Amino acid sequence: MPEIQLGAHTFRNQGVEVARFHMHDWLILFLLVVIDIVLNVIEPFHRFVGSDMMTDLRYPLKDNTIPFWAVPIIAIILPLLVILVFYFIRKDVYDVHQAILGLLYSVLITSVLTDAIKDAVGRPRPDFFWRCFPDGKGVFDPITSNVKCTGLKSVIKEGHKSFPSGHSSWSFAGLGFLAWYLSGKIKVFDRRGHVAKLCLVFLPLLMAALVAVSRVDDYWHHWEDVFAGGLLGLTVASICYLQFFPPPYDIDGRMPHVHLQRLAEQRTGTQSMSNNPGCLTIRQPEVDSMYVQPEHGIAVSEHSARETGPIFDDDVESGRWRH
Repeated sequence: MPEIQLGAHTFRNQGVEVARFHMHDWLILFLLVVIDIVLNVIEPFHRFVGSDMMTDLRYPLKDNTIPFWAVPIIAIILPLLVILVFYFIRKDVYDVHQAILGLLYSVLITSVLTDAIKDAVGRPRPDFFWRCFPDGKGVFDPITSNVKCTGLKSVIKEGHKSFPSGHSSWSFAGLGFLAWYLSGKIKVFDRRGHVAKLCLVFLPLLMAALVAVSRVDDYWHHWEDVFAGGLLGLTVASICYLQFFPPPYDIDGRMPHVHLQRLAEQRTGTQSMSNNPGCLTIRQPEVDSMYVQPEHGIAVSEHSARETGPIFDDDVESGRWRH
């Protein structure tokens, strides 16, 4: 495992190294994008829709209150801006990298699951009748009474993707992750009883809920679709957040796991050096020519002795090792 040095945790001095350390995670994200594109291209399952079922599928065909292009802005760009604000405040590249990675995983995993279920279930939308018969004249098979749609193929295809709601799942995946992130950063669960912090955390969830409600108001989804989509997005957001960060009520809830691990490794290394100041690690190429300094009784290579000189002696006496 490559080692990431601690210090001033900024993009300039450690951003590339941190990103390289998680290269495989970014490659998996790219794979999820490809899978989601494929799921949107393929034809969904065309569920049987009989003439007697059209009573609940005759809602008017309306435009979206929240257009499709606005969903990534709500679910990704908005949380990303908040994450960057905390980066400029704390200058912690570990935090911003893990937060961005967790956010993207939350949204993309949710998107893949949502679109896969949409294609497999093929539930018709509440406005399916007008998608299938734009002229208002229903045509059904005389034997099976199944619909024989006369509308545009692309519109009909979209009409078979009601369950679950993509707007709802995306919104709760991105804004749900943001709610978790804010909980850790502002220490909502610090047991001091500051209700204002709790209201701030509920704000992203309220926004996601309003996006979900708009899908029912626009007659693009049944209430079950919206409920399932929101539950799916929030569940994935919770799992992804806890993959990268401790729970918000943890004493170290502000820092990502990887940062805490590096701090623990640094403390362990410092304690080992202070407990064993005379134990020095000797690299293999230096083992060939060794001699003992009588005043310290420490084995040193001739090459190291020539380079360090008296500075090396001072470091040994003070219990410090210069890399």
